Amino acid sequence: MNKIVFITGASSGFGEACAYRFASEGYDVIATGRRAGRLEALQQRIQSTHGVRLLPLDFDVQDKAAVFAAVQGLSADWQEIDVLINNAGLALGRDYFDQANMDDWETMIDTNVKGLLYVSRAVLPLMTSRNKGHIINLGSTAGKEVYEKGNVYCATKFSVGALSQAMRIDLLRHGIKVTAIHPGAAETEFSLVRFKGDASTATSVYTGIEALSAKDVADVIYYTSTLPAHVCINDLVLTCTQQANSMYFYKK
Repeated sequence: MNKIVFITGASSGFGEACAYRFASEGYDVIATGRRAGRLEALQQRIQSTHGVRLLPLDFDVQDKAAVFAAVQGLSADWQEIDVLINNAGLALGRDYFDQANMDDWETMIDTNVKGLLYVSRAVLPLMTSRNKGHIINLGSTAGKEVYEKGNVYCATKFSVGALSQAMRIDLLRHGIKVTAIHPGAAETEFSLVRFKGDASTATSVYTGIEALSAKDVADVIYYTSTLPAHVCINDLVLTCTQQANSMYFYKK
């Protein structure tokens, strides 16, 4: 029987790349997201290419009731989840604290923090009952150093780091691994979403650097899941060579 990976935000970016990476290694995939059409297309491509199963689940991680309904509705053959990748997240706007849109703040908190909590809490009984599992949380270099106009986005990613530490401590008794991955600049839909469809501004973020790709990050995420049962990477920061941290870049 294949291992099972549960991935949030799998319709694009890191989540989609993780679906392909884990499927290529023989995992069955539970792919969740808000864009049903993309998930169905992903299902067809992965099943035809890799010969594994993919279960698309269309829900928003902000919706607690929908999260729990989806997880609790899994059939028995999908319940033995080996790896949970809490990838769903976003940045909205890049504004001074006193000028920021508070709706953006709430969406980031509800997705990046509450969504991670809801999904983890819903999936955990399927791991604790077996005393086995690995939770991988996607943070950011923005959760290591705060930068100008990052305010609430940075705060949510600092929260991911703190929650990962809390999970690691509280789940020791169940033998569950917890890993936080903190990528730097990666050329995905992230900036396009952050700048609300302004493609020119989004593209300028990566001008002069060879940024990480979604595949780069997915490869590292997969690697952390391959270590012996007694070995756990707790916290890992990943950047391109031209980036030192959340603030310092060398652009050519």
